[in-house]
Order: sequence, then C-alpha cells, then structure tokens
Amino acid sequence: MTNITIKNWREEDRPREKMLLRGASALTDAELLAILLNTGSGTDSALDLAKKILERAGNSLRSVSNFSLNKFTDIKGIGPAKAVTLMAAFEAGRRSLLPGRDSDTVITDARSVVNLMAPFLVHLDHEECWVIYLNRSNRVIARERLSSGGVSSTTFDVKLVVKRAVETLASSIILIHNHPGGKAAPGESDRKQTELLRKAAQVLDIMLLDHIIVAGNKYFSFSEEVCIRR
Repeated sequence: MTNITIKNWREEDRPREKMLLRGASALTDAELLAILLNTGSGTDSALDLAKKILERAGNSLRSVSNFSLNKFTDIKGIGPAKAVTLMAAFEAGRRSLLPGRDSDTVITDARSVVNLMAPFLVHLDHEECWVIYLNRSNRVIARERLSSGGVSSTTFDVKLVVKRAVETLASSIILIHNHPGGKAAPGESDRKQTELLRKAAQVLDIMLLDHIIVAGNKYFSFSEEVCIRR
C-alpha cells in the first residue's frame, strides 16, 4: 500500500496549515512534534514519526521533553539532527518560563525559589540537585547544578559548594532538588546532607537559607518547616 504523505492531505488537515488557520492550541501533541520534525523518513511521514515518539513516551509530551539524544535516535527515522531540534525546542520552552537575568532575581521566600527552578526540575525522571548563590540582598549571583543522580537519590560535594560560594562572594546559599517519585518529604539522607552543608558554610560565615525539595506541583521547604538550625 502506498504511503500518503502530509502533502497529499487536505490543506486544513496539515499541521502547519492547521496551525495557521486555527492557532497552535488546536494542534495535537503529535502535530506539534511533526512541525518540529519538518520531514518524515522512508515511508513514515513527520506525523508518523511524531506518533512513534509519543508512543515511546507513553503518550506523555512531558516525558518526551526529557528524552536524551540516544533515546530519540533509538527510534527508527529519528537521526541526530531531528533529535537536536526537538531537544532545543523543549529547552527553549523551559527557559521561556524563567525570569530574565539571574542578577534581576531576588529571592523572597521558598515559593520564589520554586518558581525560579521548577522548569528545570519538575519534568525529570531522575534526581538533580542545584544550588543558588545569593548576595546580602538575597539577589541571585549564580545557580549551578551540583549533581544528577538516579531515580531515588543524588549526592553532592559539600566542600565544592562552599568553595564556590566563597569564589562568588555569596553571603548565603539555597539548596534545591527534585523527587521524581512525587513525594516531597525529605529522607534521612536529605536531612544529613542539609546539616553537613549548613555546618560547613557557617564556618565561613555563609548562611544556608533553605533546602527545598520539589515533587510535581508540591514542595517541601526546610526553612518553612523549621528544619534548619540558625
């Protein structure tokens, strides 16, 4: 049976034309991916490839957004060029949710930290740990990923965090990581690492303001729950 390409479809059913006529919100997830893919491969149209990607991700666009290069290219018809285009589009989407320059961002409470960092963390299927360095006015100096771990735990080097805080002339730091399992409550290792970092930073007159755990649309703040000694 001859494969029907997108060019053979009715104009109003083609993803690009459909978007022009009805707007981006009218497109399905597969149609959005098809526009990014631009072309098909072999007997598969761009939409066919998009459906394969979604099938591999359990029909979850959020899961697709976390695909690695290898996970994309494992799909027949998806080469490095198409994979990189998709990965760049998802990264651009995440960054569009962020405020402007870090130096314009002032941390006022745990929620402001979550708003700043959630785009980097909520879509992940593994744990990542980040640190935010602040000046005396609680303005962000820098933020860095400390580690990327498995599905249940991640670790970081306390000495390197403190060293970097000194290098950036930070007055305080905030730790934040995600729990992909959906439970925001800290484990025993989370509590131990928090206390180790607090003590190490205190030696150099650097304050650990908070350690925040993000889990989907929930979060746990050590500071709000009074779990950090002053």
